[in-house]
Amino acid sequence: MRTFICALFTAVLLPAASFAEVVMTEPLAGKLVKLALGGIHKEYPNKPGLVMTGPEDVLSPKELHPVFYGHFDWHSSVHGHWTLARLLGLYPEATWAAEVREVLDGQLTEKGLKAEAAYFEKPANKSFERMYGWAWALRLAIELRVHGEDEPWSEHFAPLEKKIVVLAKAYLPKLTWPIRTGVHPDAGWALGQFWDYSQEVGDAELAALVRTKAREFYLGDKDYPVRYEPSGNDFFSSGLNEADVMRRILPAAEFSQWLDGFFPKLGEGKLGNLLDPVSVSDVTDGHLIHLAGLNLSRGWTMRGIAAVLPKADPRRKVLEDSAIRHITAGMKDVESGHYEGEHWLGSFATYVLTSKY
Repeated sequence: MRTFICALFTAVLLPAASFAEVVMTEPLAGKLVKLALGGIHKEYPNKPGLVMTGPEDVLSPKELHPVFYGHFDWHSSVHGHWTLARLLGLYPEATWAAEVREVLDGQLTEKGLKAEAAYFEKPANKSFERMYGWAWALRLAIELRVHGEDEPWSEHFAPLEKKIVVLAKAYLPKLTWPIRTGVHPDAGWALGQFWDYSQEVGDAELAALVRTKAREFYLGDKDYPVRYEPSGNDFFSSGLNEADVMRRILPAAEFSQWLDGFFPKLGEGKLGNLLDPVSVSDVTDGHLIHLAGLNLSRGWTMRGIAAVLPKADPRRKVLEDSAIRHITAGMKDVESGHYEGEHWLGSFATYVLTSKY
């Protein structure tokens, strides 16, 4: 049954295009799996991102995080695990499937994930990875449910999942202003992921919080200043992230009207720099390679926004055509041979090529 669903999903997911690389295939999935496996146990180089409150905090990455210590930083490790779980769910009979199951069995242990959850109990760690890493953790929680009948991973992940949900519910009411940025803290990205999680698990409280905050932050926004994007090391478009969360929480007709005000010239094919893919001048630079991720994330936000617009709406075609160009450009830099991009770009590629929109 899973094999049939996988084949059907791959066949209908993306619109027909002349660019073979924008469609997920089993061979491409194998390449992305290889990238993810390459970072799972790679403890160094590492960017811990913690607040040290004493000498007892001077620990190795694996001592700090017995599960999510690889892939350079915690959030990249989380979405590296997500990549493996996602692609395994889509291609359960692939030649690499047994290796992925073995790795996830070794990583997603009850003991290790309890320790990951306990890390957030320390007052200095309550804001650790807020909200980008939290969002990816909840995306991983969704994916592990796919394997619930066959594997204990979702059950083992539950303590960390519950901790992240508690932290999100405590933080969102305190967030008075939206965080608008092209990198990790962007509020639009996190709100979209929190919404998807709330819908998947039926968490009405979290859904209400996300809806309230999104409307409070963004409902009155008009004529987004598209000329100011991108910044030099963006991997998100804050404007497109905003529109992508609004298409989730607003009824279709209300969203269409809101989008008219937010991107007033979109139907004419005018969206400033946002419609044109960006180039990466140096794939070995850990910040400049962000722009490859920007191409991919623009692709998935454009597809998400387009999916809720009527087929005859000219805005839909503008976004779909631009998404193809962006994804094609972004995929060229996923396998660069340099860890600066390879430790995370495979997850972005997997996300854009396997999302249901």
